[in-house]
Amino acid sequence: MAYDEQLAARIRAALAGRPSVREVRMFGGLSFMVDEQLTVAADSQGRLMVRCDPERVDELLERPGASWPEMRGKPMSRGWLVVDSAGTSSAGDLEWWVAQALDHRAARG
Repeated sequence: MAYDEQLAARIRAALAGRPSVREVRMFGGLSFMVDEQLTVAADSQGRLMVRCDPERVDELLERPGASWPEMRGKPMSRGWLVVDSAGTSSAGDLEWWVAQALDHRAARG
């Protein structure tokens, strides 16, 4: 198992009913594409990876469990965050993060 199956199921539930959602295995995790744009993912360490507004990264990093992601030991660009289980433990917390990613996706068009 390369990603947290329970987290993936919770992400599926948060995205339920939305058109144009597709799951893709990549980066050792399970990514969720909305309208063919990578929006959220369950990463290989059991964390939620979130695509977000680069201008809001500093604000979002103040939320519980949020941190700057790294890929192959290098920090990823602004606009990506990872959230560990402390920040996604409740359904409301996970849904809030998914909503941030969806809002950013909608703003990009």
